[in-house]
Amino acid sequence: MALNIRLITDQDFEEAMQRQARLRVFKNDHIVDTNGIIVRYDSQTIVVQSGVGDLAYHPRGDCEFFEHKKR
Repeated sequence: MALNIRLITDQDFEEAMQRQARLRVFKNDHIVDTNGIIVRYDSQTIVVQSGVGDLAYHPRGDCEFFEHKKR
């Protein structure tokens, strides 16, 4: 079973970025991105990379971010 940890603060995002933690991103209760890692973030945008050339820019205020850990 997997464990999902919600990322809210800058410290949460920084730690997830340092660990290269895999993420799930939700917008309006729908998954919009999965299995990517944070490559950059600021107060408005989280940049997630899922593949070599696959970058996604998610508005921080509109989305929910969860670190996906396997137990």
